[in-house]
Amino acid sequence: MLFIGPDYVRAREFDVPAGAPRGRVVAFTMRSEDSAIYPGIRRIDNAVTRRRDAFGNRCAAEEYEQSEAAPYIRTVWVYVPQQLPRDRPAPFMVVQDGHVYLNALPPVLDTLIAEGRLPPLVAILADSGGGDAQGSQRGLEYDTLSARYGDFVETELVPRAAAEAGVTLSADPGERAAMGVSSGAACAFTMAWYRPDRYRRVLSYSGTYVNQQSPADPATPRGAWEYHASLIPAAERKPLRIWLEVGERDFHADDPEETWHNWPLANRRMAEALAAKGYAYRFTLSLGGRHADPRVLEHTLPGALEWLWRED
Repeated sequence: MLFIGPDYVRAREFDVPAGAPRGRVVAFTMRSEDSAIYPGIRRIDNAVTRRRDAFGNRCAAEEYEQSEAAPYIRTVWVYVPQQLPRDRPAPFMVVQDGHVYLNALPPVLDTLIAEGRLPPLVAILADSGGGDAQGSQRGLEYDTLSARYGDFVETELVPRAAAEAGVTLSADPGERAAMGVSSGAACAFTMAWYRPDRYRRVLSYSGTYVNQQSPADPATPRGAWEYHASLIPAAERKPLRIWLEVGERDFHADDPEETWHNWPLANRRMAEALAAKGYAYRFTLSLGGRHADPRVLEHTLPGALEWLWRED
C-alpha cells in the first residue's frame, strides 16, 4: 500500500513544457434514440426513491418503482496526440465521466508522451447518460455488474469516436485501458473483469465497490461489493493490471461493514483480494483525502498513468 498526503502537491506534468507537441480534442454528442443498448431512463422522484437507511444510503427498489423512460444526450471528447503513428492502430483509454478529466488529462498526456514516458495514445472521455446512483441512467451504466456497458462501448462508443477523430483504434486488449472515478471507476473495472479480451488496464479513483447496483441481480446481490467479497477470490486470476486509490475520509468511512457502503473499506478489500490472487496492482490510500478529491488527482495522475502502461 502507498500512503500519500495530506500535503498534496500539484504534479509538474500538468504544466506542458514549452514547445512540447499538444494533442487535439474532438467533441461530439450521442443521443439515446440512436442507441440499441441504452434507450434512456431517469429516476422517479417519489416516496420509494427517497427512502434511506440509518446511514443515509438509498434503499433498494424494484426497477418499475424507481425508473422511467427518458431521453439523454451524451457528450464525448476524443484526445489525439500529435505523435500518433498512422501506420498502426492506436492504443487508447476509455474514460468515464469524461468532463471530470477534460482539463486534467490532455496536458498530462501531452507531457508524458512528449517525454517518452507513455506511448502515443488516444483518450476517449465519455460522459454518462445522466443522473446518479440507483434508478438513473448513470447508475444503470456504471454500477451494473455485467458486460452490458462494455458492449455499448465496443459497438457504439469506440466506432463513433474513431470515426469522429479520424483514427484507427487497437483491438489488442493490452493496448486498451479503462479509467474513472467513483461509479465510473467501478465501471472501468467491470469493463475489464467481464471482458478481459477487450480491456486489461484499469485506473480507479474512489471506486464505488459497494452495494449500489440497480436493478438488483440475484447473482451479485451486494452489487460491486461482491468483487472483493466473492468474485475475485473465487475466480482464476485474469490478465489485468489495476491501479486503485481511495481517500481516508472517502464516502461513509465510518459506516459498519454490514451496510456494504463503506468506500475506504471496500477499496482496502479490493486491494487485499487482488494481492491474494497475485494481480499486478497498486493501491494508494490518500491520507485525509475525500471522495473524488481533486488534490489527489493532481498529485497522482501522472505516476498512475505511467505505471498503468508499463509492461512488467
